[in-house]
Amino acid sequence: MKKYFITGMIILLPLAVTVGLIAFIVRLLTHPFVGWVTIFLERHDLQPGKIFFLSQDQVIVLMAQFLILLGLFLFTIFLGMITRWFFIKTIIEFFDSILLRIPLVNKIYKTSQEIIKTLFSGEKTSFKEVVLAPFPNKETYTLGLVSKNAPDYCRKATDKDLVTVFVMTAPNPTTGYLVMFPKEELIYVDMKIEDAVKYIISCGILLPDSPKKGR
Repeated sequence: MKKYFITGMIILLPLAVTVGLIAFIVRLLTHPFVGWVTIFLERHDLQPGKIFFLSQDQVIVLMAQFLILLGLFLFTIFLGMITRWFFIKTIIEFFDSILLRIPLVNKIYKTSQEIIKTLFSGEKTSFKEVVLAPFPNKETYTLGLVSKNAPDYCRKATDKDLVTVFVMTAPNPTTGYLVMFPKEELIYVDMKIEDAVKYIISCGILLPDSPKKGR
């Protein structure tokens, strides 16, 4: 009998301690808010009925505790997301500040950063259209991004309607050639800017979707 009793105690005591500790933590976390949540449930007529051997008041308290724990869980995740985002942003800003202080490197880094932002931004200052441009010679074509019309003094000097086109190099889109072409030599392509950039970066592996209709 004594052996059985000791075996039962060995099984039950850890379980009882675990349950008691969890109950203590739940009460500690939910006690300050139980009253408010209970009043909220009563005002909005959300009181549940009896469940098994539990009275209605006990069910309301359990429901309030569950909602409080759920709210604390979601708040903790939200707080972690904000903290992590702020931490990562701080690290990025820290490394940005270091790179921008290094001679020569700061020029390359800043220029590359501005080009990338321009390529993928939806602002009016970004590239407008995708074209096939005769480059590097008249017998071949390459994808180019139309930025703006060429400066007036260049157009007047050549007496041609020039268009400024940025011809990116693959697979690095931050380098390339800024070329002014006569408008009549350009073939406008029904392609998104993002698709053209992906096509160039992938060295032609990622093919853009076929256009629904040509220009």
